[in-house]
Amino acid sequence: MRVLVTGAQGCIGAWSVRKLLDRGVEVVTYDVNAERPRLSLIASEEELRRVEARVGSIEDTARVKALVRDGGITHIIHLAAVLMPFCQQHPVQGAMVNVIGTLNVFEAARDAGRPVRVVYASSSAVWGPGDAYESRKLNEDDPLKPATHYGVFKQSNEGNARVFFDSNGISSVGLRPWSVYGVGRDSGLTADPTLAMRAVACGESFEIRLSGHMDLQFVEDVAETFLACLFSPLEGAHVFNLAGDIVEMNELIALLESMRPGAARLITARGPQVPVAYRMDDSQLRAKIANIPRTPLKQGVEKTLAHFERLKTDGRLA
Repeated sequence: MRVLVTGAQGCIGAWSVRKLLDRGVEVVTYDVNAERPRLSLIASEEELRRVEARVGSIEDTARVKALVRDGGITHIIHLAAVLMPFCQQHPVQGAMVNVIGTLNVFEAARDAGRPVRVVYASSSAVWGPGDAYESRKLNEDDPLKPATHYGVFKQSNEGNARVFFDSNGISSVGLRPWSVYGVGRDSGLTADPTLAMRAVACGESFEIRLSGHMDLQFVEDVAETFLACLFSPLEGAHVFNLAGDIVEMNELIALLESMRPGAARLITARGPQVPVAYRMDDSQLRAKIANIPRTPLKQGVEKTLAHFERLKTDGRLA
C-alpha cells in the first residue's frame, strides 16, 4: 500500500500524514513547495524522513497522472485546495485548483493501471446559510444551496466523483468538514477559534473575526475519519457529512476562561455569521464506516491548549 496525500501541508493533511505514519503506511505527499511547517509541529524529524515528498501543482494534469501511475499509488487522500476567501476573490484561479485539480486526481486514479481508492475533502460549504433550511439537522438527502464559489466548486467535485464511479468504477468518499480546529489550523476565517486557543496559550490578545454558531471538529478526529474511509471496503461514490460540537463564539470564550482563567480578557469575537448551515446529521457516515471518533469539545480544546503550551515552552511557536 502506498498512499498519496495531496495538500499535505494543510492542517488536515499534516494530521493525516501523521496518522498514516503511526500505522506504518508508506506515504507520498504532493504540495506546491517543499515546506512543511504544520507537519513539523506534530511529527519528529525521524518521522518526517519517512515521508516521500514531491513538489508540483495540482493543476498539472500530466504531473499528477505520472505521480500516481509511476509511483505505485494505491490510495489517495485529496486535500489540495484554496479556501473560501480566495475563491470569492479569484473564482477562476480557485476553480483551477479546486475543480480541475480534483478532476486531475480522479483521472490519475482512472489511468493508473491498478485500482486506486480516493477519499477527498468536500465541504459543508455545499450547504447554503442556515435560514435557507428548516431548523433541524441536515442530512445528505437535503438540497444543496451553496452561497459561495467555494461551495459550488465542492458541489461540482461531488458530482464528478459520482460520474467517475458510474463510468470508470472508481470508488470514493467525499467528506464535508465544517470548522476544523487543532494545532496546525492557522489559515482561513474559520481558523479563528484555533488561533484564539493559540493566543490563550501564549498569553496574547486575539479577536475572532466571526460571531454566532460554528460546528467545531477536532482535527485528530477528522484525520482519523479520512483514514477510516480510505481503508473501508465500501464501494461506490459516497459523500458524508461530518458533525462535531456546535458552539456560539461567546460560549467558546467562556469555555476558554473556565479552562485558563484570564482568557476572557484576551479573546473577543466580532463579525458575521459564516453563511453555511451548521446543524449536520452524520448518521449515514457512522452507519457505513466503522470506528468514527468524536472527541468532546472540552477535551479537544484542552488537548489543543496543552499542545500549544508545550510548543511555546519548546520555543517552536513563531
